[in-house]
Amino acid sequence: MPRRLRFNGTGSGVNGCPSLHEDLDTGEVIVHGPALTDPDDIAQLRHLNESEVPIVVPRELLVDFGPKEAVHAATVIGLDEFDRLFTQFEHTAWRLETRRRYASDELTSTYAQFMRGESVNWEGVDAEWCAERREQVALGKRFERVRIVDNPPTAGQLYLLDNARRNSAVGERILNLWREDADRLGLPSEDFWIFDSRLVALLKFDDADNLVGVELITQPAAVLRYAMVRDAALHHAGPYEEFAAQLTAKED
Repeated sequence: MPRRLRFNGTGSGVNGCPSLHEDLDTGEVIVHGPALTDPDDIAQLRHLNESEVPIVVPRELLVDFGPKEAVHAATVIGLDEFDRLFTQFEHTAWRLETRRRYASDELTSTYAQFMRGESVNWEGVDAEWCAERREQVALGKRFERVRIVDNPPTAGQLYLLDNARRNSAVGERILNLWREDADRLGLPSEDFWIFDSRLVALLKFDDADNLVGVELITQPAAVLRYAMVRDAALHHAGPYEEFAAQLTAKED
């Protein structure tokens, strides 16, 4: 089974080498860069095994993108505290939605309507949530999401594509991206929000697709990694209206 590797960063803004990745399961760090080839230099190295290749990386790569602690101590908050983040941020709230289903959606009456093939009237649905969103948008704040969609889409993804009409009506900008494009871009499977480009809320789900907790990430280099994911996703994603039109054209 292949490793689950996360791109942490690169010491070069031009050719992407040297670079540093992290194994999400073991915490091991993988670094690649130009090989050290001079025999006189190699002769000075201690404990170099035959199967090992020495490489050269700038110190800044390790300082900027290497893990800062041997064992990561997660800061986890409850769902009530997570909800408060949506009124406490100052400028932008951005989300990457990567999952194939969300259990909470399937408990709603609108999901049942959608699955019966009925047209969902989103006006008045979740009135308190909608009022809060409109209030925050009126203050000049911006909400955006990029939703990853399988081909063919799952039932939950089709529901959220319809649900985007409600989110858009209260001021959110909703975009979609095919999973094959997300995989090509190396986007992670993590589901998260970024607030003001300084705080990441990493959503934690159980095996039944229920949201059970939220990990806060504030370390600047780690936040930068998620901001890089956001920039790539935004560049390649398209408005949900255009995405829905593509699906309709395929069905026809």
